[in-house]
Amino acid sequence: MTKRIIYLSLFIYTLTLYLSPKAYSQGEQRLVLLSGVIVDGANADPVPGVHVYIPMAGRGTTTTAEGFFALPALAGDSIIISAIGYKKQYYIMPYKNTTSFSVVIEIKEDTTLLPIVEIFPYPTEELFKEAVLALQLPDEEKVQRLRENLERQFMFRAAVNVGMDGAMNYRTYMNQQYARMGNQNMYPTLSLLNPFAWAEFFRSVKRGDLKKDKWKK
Repeated sequence: MTKRIIYLSLFIYTLTLYLSPKAYSQGEQRLVLLSGVIVDGANADPVPGVHVYIPMAGRGTTTTAEGFFALPALAGDSIIISAIGYKKQYYIMPYKNTTSFSVVIEIKEDTTLLPIVEIFPYPTEELFKEAVLALQLPDEEKVQRLRENLERQFMFRAAVNVGMDGAMNYRTYMNQQYARMGNQNMYPTLSLLNPFAWAEFFRSVKRGDLKKDKWKK
């Protein structure tokens, strides 16, 4: 619906110019509604946003998303067709005894190969190497501390001093539970290699649980 309104407005505008006295100022020229579609020369796809301009008349338009354009022109007008990425093209309005004229214009891509540009921050390679070797990073101190903390000897000492983790504590607790279940209906076994049993034994000695007077009672 919007396209029809645009086409109708252009047609009315063209008729107004055509019927005005200025349109016949030269006696021979008359306004013609030039319309058409601009397509890509490689794949015939419509090209949107193409500028269609008449320099002598000072008016122009751009193609729609479907590559369509409509523009009032005079016979003999030189029309410039340009778009980014495409070569500029010229079209001469033919002398036709008609009020409208339609065309299909193909435009070609404009491929520009730029020369290779090499950027060197230093005049010579030797000066560049010296600057790189003398470069001081802002976090050099942190990197050095990280290297010291990741040394093999430091990691070995840290591993020796680390206590039991959650998995080891869980395994020890479960072993104690299994031992208690096994000794439930019999005399308890001696846990000579159990550090927790030795710790409980030392606490019992400190509390005085093993004194002779207490056992006599």
